Amino acid sequence: MFGLIGIVVIFVMVFGGYLLAGGKLGIILKSLPFEMMMIGGAAIGAFLISNDMSAVKQTAKDIGKVFKGPKWKPDDYRDLLCLLFSLIRIARQNPVSLEAHIEDPENSDLFGKYPKIRDDHEAVDLIADTLRSASMNYDDPHQVEEVLEKRIEANQHHALHSSHALQNVADGLPALGIVAAVLGVIKTMASIDQPPEILGKMIGGALVGTFLGVFLAYGLVGPFAAKVKTVVEEDGHFYQLIREVLVANLHNHAPPICIEVGRQNTPHHFRPGFSELEEALKAVKQDAA
Repeated sequence: MFGLIGIVVIFVMVFGGYLLAGGKLGIILKSLPFEMMMIGGAAIGAFLISNDMSAVKQTAKDIGKVFKGPKWKPDDYRDLLCLLFSLIRIARQNPVSLEAHIEDPENSDLFGKYPKIRDDHEAVDLIADTLRSASMNYDDPHQVEEVLEKRIEANQHHALHSSHALQNVADGLPALGIVAAVLGVIKTMASIDQPPEILGKMIGGALVGTFLGVFLAYGLVGPFAAKVKTVVEEDGHFYQLIREVLVANLHNHAPPICIEVGRQNTPHHFRPGFSELEEALKAVKQDAA
């Protein structure tokens, strides 16, 4: 929602201010298709050269994050804490029955209560692999924490590729705008024998290239890259929460303490209240009884 509002504000303020200052859109609209073809086409071509097909597809998909925002909402953090609480209790009370949940999460009735989490392969794999390692006595908390940290960092580095790719495009757009403007000047110089009013329009059309390159870079593509990065980093807290809770579990803290550690490490705007979480955990205990 805010993404759309931001785009509207940019266009209204830039072009509204131009019109209020006495500018005319005719010269811009006349030159826009050709300048957009040169600048936008060159930017897309450079983007394709510098990225493989998987990165191109991922970037196209991640652009939607500008408008959708983070994948994980406050309710998802509460559900994750409830899921981890249930898994830790099972691991402490009946380790054998835990195997069915972590070896086949898709058919687990426990994971089935939280379909959004179950459908996220990275979250499920992170939980299952860590609990599986603990069941094999791979229980050095510091070593597990280091392994989880490296894994999460690697995943986040990969997820940030779209942001870096978009930022590279944004960095190149002003220069591509200059290229288009230079071509416009070349065209103008070839018509130097024309009257001043015609030359003025041609020079104005050439300058549209410079304007368009800078406008796209700092008004649209650059902010898109920044927003994608922000959303990826916000979603990264969800996986950090898994690490915090499961490492606390390896320190043999009581399940409620493990969950409280996770709650305290949840970003404030996603963190469930203590009473809210307590009620959710009571419901979990009643369902398990």
